[in-house]
Amino acid sequence: MGAYLSRRNLLRAGAGVAAAAGLAGCGDGGPAARAGDNAKVRLPDHVPYKGVAADLPATDKGVLAGYFHYPEHPRPAAPDGPPAKGPSIRVMTITYNPVPPPAGKNPMWRRLNETLGTDLEFEISPATDYAQKFPLTIAGGQLPDGMLVLPTAAAQSQMMPALFEDLSPHLSGPAVRAYPYLANIPAKSWADSVIAGGLYGLPMPRLNSGSAMMYRADIFAKKGVDPHPGSFREFFRLCTDVSDPKHAKYAIGDPLFALYFVLEMVGGANLWREKGGRFTYWVEELDLLHRALDAMRQLVKAGAVHPDGFTIAGNAKTKDWFGTGQTAVNYDGITGWNNYLDQYGATDPDFAIDAMVAPGFDGGPGTHWAGLSSFAMLCLKKAPRQRIEQLLRAFDLMAAPFGTDHYLLRKYGVPGHDFHWKGHDPLLTPEGVLDIGLPTGFTTDAPQSIYYPKNTDAVRKQYAFQQRATAVLVPNSAEGLYSETDVTLGGAAVELLREGPIKGYMRGSTDWGELRDAVRDWRRKVGDKARAEFEKAYEDLHA
Repeated sequence: MGAYLSRRNLLRAGAGVAAAAGLAGCGDGGPAARAGDNAKVRLPDHVPYKGVAADLPATDKGVLAGYFHYPEHPRPAAPDGPPAKGPSIRVMTITYNPVPPPAGKNPMWRRLNETLGTDLEFEISPATDYAQKFPLTIAGGQLPDGMLVLPTAAAQSQMMPALFEDLSPHLSGPAVRAYPYLANIPAKSWADSVIAGGLYGLPMPRLNSGSAMMYRADIFAKKGVDPHPGSFREFFRLCTDVSDPKHAKYAIGDPLFALYFVLEMVGGANLWREKGGRFTYWVEELDLLHRALDAMRQLVKAGAVHPDGFTIAGNAKTKDWFGTGQTAVNYDGITGWNNYLDQYGATDPDFAIDAMVAPGFDGGPGTHWAGLSSFAMLCLKKAPRQRIEQLLRAFDLMAAPFGTDHYLLRKYGVPGHDFHWKGHDPLLTPEGVLDIGLPTGFTTDAPQSIYYPKNTDAVRKQYAFQQRATAVLVPNSAEGLYSETDVTLGGAAVELLREGPIKGYMRGSTDWGELRDAVRDWRRKVGDKARAEFEKAYEDLHA
């Protein structure tokens, strides 16, 4: 779905609520800018990088470029030498992986500093701790040079002008062409950086097609199951065909994520839907929600859903169920595709995955919910112009795209230690897996691409899926807009709906009247105010 509905992104809400308290505590938020000022901000020009030809070209609809091999001779990303010579640069960001070895024991990190011409000093927080660290840093006033700010951070219109640099004089319109790799980032990825009449962050671009209903292609082949259902009835049959509850085999692990897939079948909103300036949240589309939940009830009753899927916390278990074959389908982020192949294909030579696009509930085309265009943004602490330009030169190189020597360094490390060559494709060593845990992708990054050096067939499959998905893509209408109510209260409020009456209805323990009353209560406490704020932001932006 829209990436907001993943459990990983629930962490963002915690950071948002705490940031508001942190900013209030520091006492220098200043007056809020008018939302209409955002309409005056010109996004950076988009100048696609053309240094490396793709085997499978990117499309205007958002299909990523695909590459079968890394170029034999990577393009130099900094032909004139290190671009950011000067004082060291301190960055605070997050990781979802183990914290990497320090620079003294990490040749990739040391080489990165050499290529930049300065020391990049990372303050790395596990994602689960960032909600606590972010407000403490804001309140303490000793900001790093660059700081990851999630889209759900609260009080943005006060925080940005008070603490961070407006980058529009440096990057808006043609100005970004001084930084060619930042100019390579699509314009849509910059939308969340437009706040309080300025451009306040560098994006971390993500793929347009977001998540996917992945399936175990090897299991489907053994069962003789068609992996491309043409309706919910066919999807139901598929799920029951691959399920065997007596032997702890199920089609589905996480019932909520399966619900999102069924909502794509019925044409449900990708979080927020806008029509004529009016915004509607996905839980308010009661006819569509009722139909999707009734369908999920059928799947639960038929034994196609893992019974523990209703109570597990986090998605590590559902990933492992899918990887080990206890479940046969799993709705997950597409960026995890290669990770599944690495982790489970290493021990199971028959392991194979692919992904399906939701059909229409009664046949015909369904929809596919777009993901976030940017995961978050890196905001730069206020500083003299010369310092800001040094930072931008550094982060420009950190966005060098696929096919360059610097992309190879960031993603695979140093040859001989972090990876070895297979032909001219890099394959990570165990040391490299740890070293590249340095979260360069959570500073800024190049637009993503499709590449899997161990198997070109995986590249073809991912590209084909993205072609199908982007043909029926539905965006979240609220992306690029801001609601204080949504970021401070919205995450917790909708979590109560999901974990309570929505799951209860799927299991048969909650009736429709209870769920409808819970949605009415959500509207009263959170929904109506969040809607009004989004509608005002939309009106101001389109005036």
